[in-house]
Amino acid sequence: MQVRHPDVLPLAGFTVGVTAARRADDLCALLERRGAVVMRAPALRIVPLPDDTELLAATERLLDRGPDVVVATTAIGFRGWIEAADGWGLGEALLERLRHVELLARGPKVRGAIRAAGLRESWSPASESMAEVLDRLLDEGVAGRRVAVQLHGEPVPGFSEALRAAGAEVVGVPVYRWMPPEDIGPVDRLIDAALARGLDAVTFTSAPAAASLLDRAERRGLRGELLDALRHDILPACVGPVTALPLEAHDVPTSQPERYRLGPLVQLLAAELPARARPLPVAGRRLEIRGHAVLVDGELRAVPPAGMALLRTLARRPGWVVSRGDLLRVLPGAGRDEHAVETAMARLRAALGAPKLIQTVVKRGYRLALDPAECASA
Repeated sequence: MQVRHPDVLPLAGFTVGVTAARRADDLCALLERRGAVVMRAPALRIVPLPDDTELLAATERLLDRGPDVVVATTAIGFRGWIEAADGWGLGEALLERLRHVELLARGPKVRGAIRAAGLRESWSPASESMAEVLDRLLDEGVAGRRVAVQLHGEPVPGFSEALRAAGAEVVGVPVYRWMPPEDIGPVDRLIDAALARGLDAVTFTSAPAAASLLDRAERRGLRGELLDALRHDILPACVGPVTALPLEAHDVPTSQPERYRLGPLVQLLAAELPARARPLPVAGRRLEIRGHAVLVDGELRAVPPAGMALLRTLARRPGWVVSRGDLLRVLPGAGRDEHAVETAMARLRAALGAPKLIQTVVKRGYRLALDPAECASA
């Protein structure tokens, strides 16, 4: 049974990487409110709508020859499209076109954006699922019809292809296209932290961000190492199944909330990360090792990186003696002097506030003072 101090936040002691560009401030605030240390590294940037020549070209195509059906997928994307058209002097013409088409809204947020523009949707699925939208269109029949699909940074896998296969002419409306970040430094630092196991989780809120991170790692010759870290040591948390596709294509298992929103994504992390930290009964206390801190009887204790390296090594085989030589090998930048182990161990004991948690075994090394009776009854 875990003993948790009521003042300890669920993500205290954990470090979470954030790859989002849009709504990154919201996501970081939610994580920090629950105690996480956040490493922010936008893997993409958004092309400003007024400068987006592809969006302008798609809008002009639809004004020249109107669509039969328009599929609106996101509220911010639909609003952005209307605002960009206004900026180009095409807003009224676009709204007039949209008043005379079958206008499908993916969910309640985009339905609200449609009505705010003075329009009315023809239909919206209760499930907020693009699969249900596709089923409706295919059941209606789309052969010979022109269907405009408002994209939002990323394609919807198989959606346009299925419509084309059924005989539709599909016009993609690319709202908020993604480009590589202008400053790649934060992304490189996140990759380096992942390889050093300095992250406990990485969040992804779009498939292009996941693909961009892997592409950058590939350019640096580090993709295999990054994938290994994500498969075994770092929790990849994706806002939904579409976002997870680039990772799962490389056999990286991901965690996803039931509802594809930022709040549930953070709640998922707040549940899964503490669950990964197995509590150990040590010297009459409960020890829970987190990313960069330790809970001792439910009290959070900050531990320096060298101390965490030693503690994790001892905890891999709790109760077993680990030699100074083996501990020296895990100390960052320690060289060959085993005295560095003694110094780091003294600092670790001080940080834990309970020196008896780690025992010195004369001429052999160190061990966690595991309580075998408690382990057997657990």
